[in-house]
Amino acid sequence: MSTIRTERLSENVGAKVLDVDAGRLSSDADLPGTIAEALENSGVLLFPELNASDEVLVEFCRKLGTLINFSHLPPETEEVMEISFNPSNPNAAYLRSNEFWHIDGLLDEIAPKSSILTARVTSAEGGETEFASTYAAYDNLTESEKERFAQLRVVHTFDAVQRMTYTDPTPEQLEDWATRTVREHPLVWEHDSGRRSLVLGATASHIAGMDIDEGKALLSELRDRITGPGKVCSHSWTEGDTVFWDNTGLVHRVREFDRDKPRIMHRITVAGEEKIK
Repeated sequence: MSTIRTERLSENVGAKVLDVDAGRLSSDADLPGTIAEALENSGVLLFPELNASDEVLVEFCRKLGTLINFSHLPPETEEVMEISFNPSNPNAAYLRSNEFWHIDGLLDEIAPKSSILTARVTSAEGGETEFASTYAAYDNLTESEKERFAQLRVVHTFDAVQRMTYTDPTPEQLEDWATRTVREHPLVWEHDSGRRSLVLGATASHIAGMDIDEGKALLSELRDRITGPGKVCSHSWTEGDTVFWDNTGLVHRVREFDRDKPRIMHRITVAGEEKIK
């Protein structure tokens, strides 16, 4: 079994990997298992200035699980999605919602297991990515809250997250959003591992069976508790940095930056293995 040296990034989540370079991703056959274990323990792994190519990262990430195919999007590598506001990017209109705390893929049947993001072009100012642990958030609940929240289910919609960006949507936007899948998830995810986490974020529309305003207030309160002072790990990007994170146990967001200037991130996504239950 390989070993890695790490340094904590924050109290609740995150570690910097100190002794892995791009060459080791290709040459160390035991490294994927070590990284998977470290990711389970730390939630976020930063590889500073790794400068690994898309091809090397894809080859490595295939050893962590099945990769999601983005063949309908740029760039050319089908397992890589470009996160940018380049007008040629067909997802650019939706990416502004990444400013709000979210879990990737909550509108899919099975949410992704993990995400891998690499900075190809960074913004001169802003654009930090922040993470907060939904495992720690559950652990910090009172016993009565754990019992109560275990009974609650949350409705997630594409409309909810897009309305946070577009407060006065056009009829065309509303028509588009209405075509997207609506999902209902438990507020508390009981993972196959035995761990529990909270499931919420910008896609959370309301709590099923609860007064709309009361439910929204509870979701907002929980979000603020998850992402409160001392609970967030923030990363300021340098070109070539790569960050892995456990999408099943974190919320994340990007901080504001000048979208009129280039900022290009490449994302690889490992498909999920268990439904939220």
